[in-house]
Amino acid sequence: MPTALVTGATGISGNAIVQHLLGLPEWTKVVTLSRSQQIPAHPKNTHLTVDLCGATAPVVEVIKQDAQDLEYVLYCAYQADTDLDRAFEINVQMLQTFITALREAGAMNTLKRIVLVTGLKQYGVQLGQPKQPMHETDPWLEGEPWPKNFYYKQQKMLIKAAQDDGGSWSWVVTYPQDIVGVARANFMNLATALGLYASVCSSLGDGEIPFPGARKAYLAFNSWTSAKLHAEFCTWAALAPQAGNQGFNVTNGDTESWQNLWPNVVERYGGRIPPVMFPNGDTGPYGDFEAFHSVSQFTPAIALHEERIGLKGDFTGMHNEVHQQIDTVKWSQRPEVRAKWAELRDKFGLEHDSWDKATWRFVSLLLSREFSCVVSMSKARKFGWTGYVDTWDAFEETFDALEKESILPPASKLRRSE
Repeated sequence: MPTALVTGATGISGNAIVQHLLGLPEWTKVVTLSRSQQIPAHPKNTHLTVDLCGATAPVVEVIKQDAQDLEYVLYCAYQADTDLDRAFEINVQMLQTFITALREAGAMNTLKRIVLVTGLKQYGVQLGQPKQPMHETDPWLEGEPWPKNFYYKQQKMLIKAAQDDGGSWSWVVTYPQDIVGVARANFMNLATALGLYASVCSSLGDGEIPFPGARKAYLAFNSWTSAKLHAEFCTWAALAPQAGNQGFNVTNGDTESWQNLWPNVVERYGGRIPPVMFPNGDTGPYGDFEAFHSVSQFTPAIALHEERIGLKGDFTGMHNEVHQQIDTVKWSQRPEVRAKWAELRDKFGLEHDSWDKATWRFVSLLLSREFSCVVSMSKARKFGWTGYVDTWDAFEETFDALEKESILPPASKLRRSE
């Protein structure tokens, strides 16, 4: 009868893991940890509030009572910061504080495995085009010309901590991609901003819902990760003996593209698909909207592989360009857009801060990759994982859940296309 502690329990990944564990009868105790928000009351859950960014002693004090019979840890804590060096320092320190606190609280006596949730920064997708498909055996991007990556440091820390404890416990690292899920008051989620964008567009003017990103992104291939499927994977990885001391890609199992998904979004929200989605080509703005364009200071990740794949010199010195034909940050502040949102919010009794907490720049980056972004699931399959979900089904399930949480307006009550 396993017991677990979940850090970052109110985030997209953590929330899905908590809900999955609470629904499994064999998991008898689930301790949750977060900085401020609370988990809804459940007889199997003990929620603890503590900031991992602070000193170790308060963390020890908070967890020591519940750490005595702890068997599994699912570490989902993450602190965002636009300063990359600062983000590195914060997230490395958080994990170090937590591991030290576990030791001082006596948790290592019963601990069996720690599952660390990271993502596709593992492969440098934030730097530009990666080698594809991405495999767990791909070399890490360390040293010049690459920026520091706290995912690598966290994994090294986890490996060393297990070794220092004599191998009495093991670790697993997951690499999900563009997670689609629900987390209340935590809107760093593509589905939330996407639903808000489509809802307002369908209710304005002629109801056209143009894809705000780049034409190349629209036609590229991508993988996504359902938060629920990832939660199932984490539970499997925590218990599967063969998964110990391994890192795994975790995606839905299909390969999708916005050229297929976007018409589904438009149909769901009762809008119109523009007859010419990109009237000004690859880089022009859509109508009178302002476009967003930026050039990364970093060399794309594929440059690490160029000699091995016979493309020596093709990518060295290049820099990734990000283009969005509608700058969603500026779009979200337009008077007519905010007025329509306010109308929908009041009409359907929605959360008042949904709009302002939606991460519009996050959407910009995800919809503006001008390259495909596909990972291999072969390793997980070989280790015995069989989970799969259709990506559009995952989006629809998430939209439905966000509507029930009063974060998104009910799509069925918005204007339907004639």
